[in-house]
Amino acid sequence: MRSSSALRLQLLLGTALFATILTPAAAMAAADAPPAAAAAPDGDSAPIPEIVVTATKRETNLQKTPIAISVLSPSVIADRHVQSLMDLADGAVPSLRIATFEARQSALTIGIRGIVPFDANQTARDQGVGVYIDGIYLGRQQGLNAALFDVERIEVLRGPQGTLFGRNTEGGALSIVTKAPTGKFGGTVVAGAGNYGSHSGEVHLNLPEYAHISVKMDGVIQHQDPTTRDPLASSIGWNAYNRVGGRISARWKPIDGFTADFSFDKAKDENTPFYSQLVNYNPLGRTVGVYTGNVLGAPVGGTCTPKCIAPLAPLVGVHATRQDVADVGVPQQYSVDQTQGVSARLAYKVSSGLELRSITAWRRVETNQWDNSGGPERVPFVPNGKFSRYSLSDLYQSQFTQELQAVGSLPQLDYVAGLYYFNEQVRESAATPSTNTWNADGTAYTINSPNVIGAVTSGNQGWEYGSRFLQRASQARTRSYAAFGQATYSPDFASQLHLTVGGRYTKDKRDGVLYMVSGVSTNYLLSYDKGRFDPLVVLAYDAAPGINFYGKYSTGFRAGGANDRSSNFQPFGPEAVKAYEVGAKLEMLDRKLRVNLAGYVMDRSNTQVDFDNVDTNQFLPGTAIANPNYNLHTENTANAPGNSKIRGFEAEVTARPIDNVTLGASYAYTYTDIPVTANPNPGPTFGLPTQVFVVYTPRNAASAYIDYSLPIGTAGTNVRVHLDANYASSNYSFQSENVKADASFIVNGRIALADIAVTDRNTVTLSVWARNLLNESHIYRRSAANAATLGDYANFNTPRTFGAEVRAKF
Repeated sequence: MRSSSALRLQLLLGTALFATILTPAAAMAAADAPPAAAAAPDGDSAPIPEIVVTATKRETNLQKTPIAISVLSPSVIADRHVQSLMDLADGAVPSLRIATFEARQSALTIGIRGIVPFDANQTARDQGVGVYIDGIYLGRQQGLNAALFDVERIEVLRGPQGTLFGRNTEGGALSIVTKAPTGKFGGTVVAGAGNYGSHSGEVHLNLPEYAHISVKMDGVIQHQDPTTRDPLASSIGWNAYNRVGGRISARWKPIDGFTADFSFDKAKDENTPFYSQLVNYNPLGRTVGVYTGNVLGAPVGGTCTPKCIAPLAPLVGVHATRQDVADVGVPQQYSVDQTQGVSARLAYKVSSGLELRSITAWRRVETNQWDNSGGPERVPFVPNGKFSRYSLSDLYQSQFTQELQAVGSLPQLDYVAGLYYFNEQVRESAATPSTNTWNADGTAYTINSPNVIGAVTSGNQGWEYGSRFLQRASQARTRSYAAFGQATYSPDFASQLHLTVGGRYTKDKRDGVLYMVSGVSTNYLLSYDKGRFDPLVVLAYDAAPGINFYGKYSTGFRAGGANDRSSNFQPFGPEAVKAYEVGAKLEMLDRKLRVNLAGYVMDRSNTQVDFDNVDTNQFLPGTAIANPNYNLHTENTANAPGNSKIRGFEAEVTARPIDNVTLGASYAYTYTDIPVTANPNPGPTFGLPTQVFVVYTPRNAASAYIDYSLPIGTAGTNVRVHLDANYASSNYSFQSENVKADASFIVNGRIALADIAVTDRNTVTLSVWARNLLNESHIYRRSAANAATLGDYANFNTPRTFGAEVRAKF
């Protein structure tokens, strides 16, 4: 086995060597390249367009920005039919990994470069990748899958962004930039329909500027019926959604140099989880027991050594492929995420070399979760026993953020300095009633009452409000203060060199209380108060026009907190990462070829590791006595000892070999290793050394696409064809389970007749699209936690979806 230092050296030197090999030819090609603004000669293909990003708090050219960044433009979003962030889970950016929390679409797990939290879906803990909309940090996983509003671009900043973006960006940042008001009358109307009863609509309207004020209005609606049907007639089914949202924004420019942007948005995302199905039974080969009443015993002539497994109910099947219809009907209604926010962005250009900015925002998220995706597939059969755990949660969060920035330039020096304040309050309660009851032999079942009569207990509870037996309830408040600065020095005597130095000091305070566990009032307190400094050093070198290299050292962290699924609000400390990176950004052949490379080594200390358990024993072992902790989900978080190792290499290539054809490919190699960690869960596993894993992170991931555009006539109409393919190797779904989900290969496509002239100003685009064109089926999340009592359960990806769309611009 190669040592970590050898692997680190090979990754960094390998990236540098690859870039060096390309450099001589690239430099010669760049030397003869026409200026960026020059038109392509007749018969020659146009150059690859420049991409502008704001990763350094100022507009810069992607190729001259010494950060590993992937950018999704409006055309990419349209070609891939991306309606929400969940649609990027197929691997459009190989280093970016997106998955549902558990099976639920109401909260997303987002990771970059192996920094992927397992369960940040709580009141007193955070993500490892920051998500931003127009520079405003979103503090919760809940609500992240809302419909996207008229996006200008999505920037994926890979690697720690602890200096300019701050806390909880140790893996990177995902920055969504929306389109601002133009001040000119015009807009876009979009309407579409597809299989699974899907339909969508968008309206984006710009009003003429009046009294120095420009206004823009956006409205979005998206709907899809379930892809797995529920046999219970009154229930919705699984993997369905109904999203609606609106936003109004205004830009006020009363004087030269001053701009004030205001916006208000509100959205509602109704969704159901992915279906959890049984993919094997009795994988450990245990003796199948026989029930006497509710007590499981050995069959005649057999023994229960070490333990017998419960028989499978006749109505429950093992399905190794994606199910269209569930075996058993259970109550399932929409989970509802409601988000809203208001913001004010002020910018005043004091002089040609200094701009002062203020970003003020208030946002809130309200989530009412209804997850009955497990049915009988996640709990062993018991005669006349209850089953199908309805995971219910109500979370309410509000946050206020204020950021002040000074962005300026001096001779040989560009700088950014600022102050940041974040205040968040969040509370949550959860219950887990069972919705169904078996008959004596598992050949039939009944639906339990959603409302109960008499006292509410763990054995007598429903799922309507007022009938819930709360398994847990907690609240937390977080305040964060930061000061940051970053400067880039480009000396006159060596203008091709650029030295960037920066730093950020952050002070985090978090107070919380777990005030109910298993229906009993408690008073477990959290008091967290930590400060830290995150430095940044970057050395960039412009070897020739279009040929840029950089080396970078950066750090980042994810704040500590407490696990509200534990029985005592068990606290854990912050985790931190140190990253070393080298990269190359190359444009060659008259900007017909673009190659971006990055190799990195990250050492993460005090990795936060989750150990979870759901008690599926309806009765106390060996008895007919009801288990008061049946369906209870407990989870404790430990900080892993020593350093976790993350090593990786990334490559992105874009080429325009001939006119009207664009090719692209990207690849990410990610190696992760977390030290063996002691299990913190109370009981027989307490203190047990356990090998743990990074979730949703394939060792190898790649994406490739081809775009072809054929002009028709002279009015600007063209036929546009897009095809992309995305691969990810198998990866883990749970930090403490040595079980991998499947590898995946997803193909998407779109054909459009674009920009059909209707009038001198109005155009129409007609398109057909397909996601998962080949109808590939794979398990994206798998658990063997119930292997000894039932079998593995899993969630499959979405089947093929397709549709047609009309887009009119006026």
